[in-house]
Amino acid sequence: MDRNHSYFRRIRITSLSLLLISLILSPVCSGLTLEELAVRVETLEAENRELKAKITRLEAGQSALSETVDDVIDSPREDTGFVRFDNRYSYEMLDPTTRINRKQQLILEKKQSGELPENSVTLGGAVTAIADVQHSNTDSKFGYLMRHPTAANQRTKDVSEAVLHSVQIAVTGNMGSWVTAYGEILYDPEQSFGSGTITSLTRNQLQLRRGYVLIGNLDEAPLFLSLGKMATPFGLTDTVNPFTASTVWHAFGGLAYGVQAGYVKDGLTITLMGVQGGAQFRSHNTSVDDSNVPSKLNNYVVDANYTIPFGDDDDSIMVGASYTKGSAYCHDFPVLHFDSCRDHNPAYDLYAQLHLSDFLLHAEYAETTDEWPGTFNPTIPQFPAHEVVSWNLGGKYSAVLFDKDVDLSIDFSRFIAGPSGAPWENQDQLVLGIAGYITPSVKLFGEYIHTEGFVPLNFISGGNLGDGVTHSDSRAESDIFLMGFNAAF
Repeated sequence: MDRNHSYFRRIRITSLSLLLISLILSPVCSGLTLEELAVRVETLEAENRELKAKITRLEAGQSALSETVDDVIDSPREDTGFVRFDNRYSYEMLDPTTRINRKQQLILEKKQSGELPENSVTLGGAVTAIADVQHSNTDSKFGYLMRHPTAANQRTKDVSEAVLHSVQIAVTGNMGSWVTAYGEILYDPEQSFGSGTITSLTRNQLQLRRGYVLIGNLDEAPLFLSLGKMATPFGLTDTVNPFTASTVWHAFGGLAYGVQAGYVKDGLTITLMGVQGGAQFRSHNTSVDDSNVPSKLNNYVVDANYTIPFGDDDDSIMVGASYTKGSAYCHDFPVLHFDSCRDHNPAYDLYAQLHLSDFLLHAEYAETTDEWPGTFNPTIPQFPAHEVVSWNLGGKYSAVLFDKDVDLSIDFSRFIAGPSGAPWENQDQLVLGIAGYITPSVKLFGEYIHTEGFVPLNFISGGNLGDGVTHSDSRAESDIFLMGFNAAF
């Protein structure tokens, strides 16, 4: 900017020079009298003052412009926030233990609080890696459900592993204040339904776990609508465990195509979901023309819960109930996942959750309204068909240790599928857990798990090993010591 100041100085010097030349030459050239010369000088001085004022104004304007340009050049460019990362949000959205089937409400809350800006895209992900040792009292029968309980996964009575359990990648796009698009990609070889071992290509695939368009703005209306592939709003299905899901989730946690509508206001949440018929991804099945083809929107789930706050520390109690027209427990003997059903089998769920200072307690009970036809094996007629039941009790205490948040938890859940004495009568799971948060989105955890009963859902009552034989075993027990990391970004 020094060149501009030099320019204005040259203008000022030139004007003064012209004034002096005029004073010297005017009397000589024109023969003016002293009075005339005095008038001429006064006129020139007035013109010079006016010229100086113009130059001063120009210099001030140029200086302000220079400072503005310098600020723009020297200051860092502001981030428009269109593409962004938020590790806390990613952790909450991808956490498989909390608000499992209420992620849409979480998005709406984040939008309302301003944590999800309008016209922005939020990218994130999570990685879970585990190591464990397991022991069973029965050869190749491990009841731990975080890995499919088959001989393709665990052999002999002692197994161990250090593996990548899952990877998730998610994108959340906010288009204005009402419309949000969400997609989540999952890699989970340990729980994949593909054939073979965890190193087989058929189990090392990526899947779109969830994907939907969500319409809602809680500042404007207490209603929301989502359309796509999503967790169905049946039950709570959460767990206090740092990693291991309860048997209620394994038995009734739903995932399906459909459309979901909800109402959220003053602690009351009501959700209705129209579920695509046929055999869905998890826990829902209604016959379509006596087949499992999902060619009709003929299933549904309804859920309602109410949260009552009390005390001064955000203490609250939530109670809720759910109902679905068609659970997954409708197959005839022999039972095979995703097969067609002759008729649907409804189910209901009752749950409660208490937040009390540093404690979290929850309870849940789910049951089908009719017997599961496939639990009757005609070659073992002494065991009649039975309803499917699962219930869960858990508690968690949160504390601070060495300036880090730490959770201590205990959880017990039971799955029941047969009458007393049947090999597939029940499978129990007890979990003792500890979790420490290295950062708000990085969790180091450890668990001890004890299971009693070995009750795989496929061929639960037999049909694959000959008459009167089943791979279910109520006497099988297993113990697991596990540690791992869950890191979100």
